[in-house]
Amino acid sequence: MKQNSASRRVNEELRAKIANVLLFHISDPRLDMVTITDVEVSKDREVADVYVSASADRYDEVMEGLEAARGRIRSLVGKNLGWRVTPELRFRIDHSVDAAERIAQLFSEESSEA
Repeated sequence: MKQNSASRRVNEELRAKIANVLLFHISDPRLDMVTITDVEVSKDREVADVYVSASADRYDEVMEGLEAARGRIRSLVGKNLGWRVTPELRFRIDHSVDAAERIAQLFSEESSEA
């Protein structure tokens, strides 16, 4: 989606609200050490893709925890958001973090060989 300052502000506002809810209001151990890396809200604010990061070996359990808590997260976010509509939350794993870790690891291996 093309971003302008208004859409970036909306995305960041929702990202901060979701992160706050996960940190202070959801006690599911499957969601420990989960980071909300990005949020993309549709123009009509009906749907939001929420990108999360966790260790690669925990992706399945993290997604299960997020799916189990989706309704509660949406409800708590909606109370704090003040928008006319609380978007449907669609959780996605952010694989860009994995790619960055692989690149860093390759650089680390390369520098130790030199």
